[in-house]
Amino acid sequence: MIHETLPVGMLGCNCSVIGDEVSREAIVIDPGDDVAKIIAILRRHNLTVKMIVITHAHIDHIGGAEHLRAFTGAPVYMHEADKTLSDRLDMQAGWLGVETPKDPGIDRPAHEGDIIRAGSVEAHVLHTPGHTPGSISLYLPLESRVIAGDTLFEGSIGRTDLPGGDEAQIVRSIRAKLYTLPEDTIVFPGHSSNTTIGQEKRHNPFVRA
Repeated sequence: MIHETLPVGMLGCNCSVIGDEVSREAIVIDPGDDVAKIIAILRRHNLTVKMIVITHAHIDHIGGAEHLRAFTGAPVYMHEADKTLSDRLDMQAGWLGVETPKDPGIDRPAHEGDIIRAGSVEAHVLHTPGHTPGSISLYLPLESRVIAGDTLFEGSIGRTDLPGGDEAQIVRSIRAKLYTLPEDTIVFPGHSSNTTIGQEKRHNPFVRA
């Protein structure tokens, strides 16, 4: 499996490009900005994007999705509970003092239990609300990885003081959905460094197992 992660945009959102080495099909997760860099990775590996996945609709994760969709023709996949946030990208842009990106909308709504495929790569969708109502995580069981968006970080959790945030809900999502994964599962968070489920269960001061 091909898996490249690159920080994009002013807030350093971790965008993941995941591809199958045989079929050359790929999934791009959270193309928040710097689409030219994402396209360069796709070209370097000769990948065809089958799906653009948004873990949640904050501007730093969704800002480049429409640009990437226009280039690749791939559908945008996101949970419908975050549509209110994507409808207000202008408000989010105002918080950061940046130009408002075009809302890509939702081509295919995400649901708990969905499986996204790119060749032999399978990503299982977990609905992990709390940071936003429609936050999702993607679990790749064969590769022992989970793309956690802004739900779980190394030693921390996603902030819940923005519109739609819910601290009790994010704790439930982490305990019920993420902490039930094998402890050696590598966590790829929406920002900063990777960690593991076992590490967070033992040491995360916000949510212990």
